[in-house]
Amino acid sequence: MKLTIERAALLKSLGHVQSVVERRNTIPVLSNVKLEAADGRLSLNATDMDLEITGSVEAEVGTSGATTAPAHTLYEIVRRLPEGAQVEFDTGAEDGHLTLRSGRSRFTLACLPTEDFPVMSGGDLPHAFELSAGDLRALIDRTRFAISTEETRYYLNGIYLHAANRDGVDVLRAVATDGHRLASIEIPLPADAAGMPGIILPRKAVTELRKLIDETGDTVAVSLSETKIRFSFDDAVLISKLIDGTFPDYQRVIPADNDKELEVDRKLFADAVDRVSAISSEKSRAVKLSVSGTTLVLSANSPDSGSATEELEVTYGGDDLEIGFNSRYLLDITQQIEGDSARLTMADAASPTILSEADDGSALYVLMPMRV
Repeated sequence: MKLTIERAALLKSLGHVQSVVERRNTIPVLSNVKLEAADGRLSLNATDMDLEITGSVEAEVGTSGATTAPAHTLYEIVRRLPEGAQVEFDTGAEDGHLTLRSGRSRFTLACLPTEDFPVMSGGDLPHAFELSAGDLRALIDRTRFAISTEETRYYLNGIYLHAANRDGVDVLRAVATDGHRLASIEIPLPADAAGMPGIILPRKAVTELRKLIDETGDTVAVSLSETKIRFSFDDAVLISKLIDGTFPDYQRVIPADNDKELEVDRKLFADAVDRVSAISSEKSRAVKLSVSGTTLVLSANSPDSGSATEELEVTYGGDDLEIGFNSRYLLDITQQIEGDSARLTMADAASPTILSEADDGSALYVLMPMRV
């Protein structure tokens, strides 16, 4: 294999694929990136057996061929080369080695046979549709903060994507929960997505997918089965296994009888929570909301630091109420609400509260209260 490639283009593609590779691997070839040169392009492929990313970039290919090289080492070499540099790859000189040349620099890397490199891309993916990059970004960004990191409840370690119906309208809904909070966001159901199975997209796949979205064009092609999903971008493809488990019936968590509705300026509320929580203890991070008439008082107490209060004007017509929340969770949610006004729909101090945008029903958040 012989080729010449521009450093910036190679670094971008390498950046996509090498982040999938785990730092420690019991199978040596999983530490490597597969390089394949043909027809004026260099294809790069990396996998951890659950997730695979393939990137493609233009190159001057002298001799077609393929090899595998240590992913992180190769990335660090290319990253350290000067901007605008041309990088030459050559596997012909020494058997089992890849030689890189750029200017006066020369590197030799040990390679492993391409036959040992695992392939994930097989299998039938019967459900296929297209999403705009903006819609996919919204589905991820407004739910990923609520993904559970508790490994024992593995079925919560991802985003649940499924077709649903709200008020007679078909939607594609993304849901994530860690047991303390729940995030749900929906977009109009894409053409051809009807009939897709409900799937749980793993947390690592969500992270890698989010990186790719920022560098793509307008549309992402999605293909999936009950066990695997593929996202196709301009110059990259991500394939991931899905979490093999049943996502809980999240609709049961969303309270239907909350009757106390409070509306508040979202930014003023978020800023007040942030300020008051500076005093709350690191362990509980508790902040108390006390509402009476049109006044909301936020307060926090700490045996070590003292106390803090702040008042806000709100729109509220219910009985006086005191309720406590984890301030970090409350801030995470208010940062995802996009409108000017946030709505809190409450029942009492012990029941879950619904948070949403006052003028948009497509995003909904549920937060469990705390004792304060």
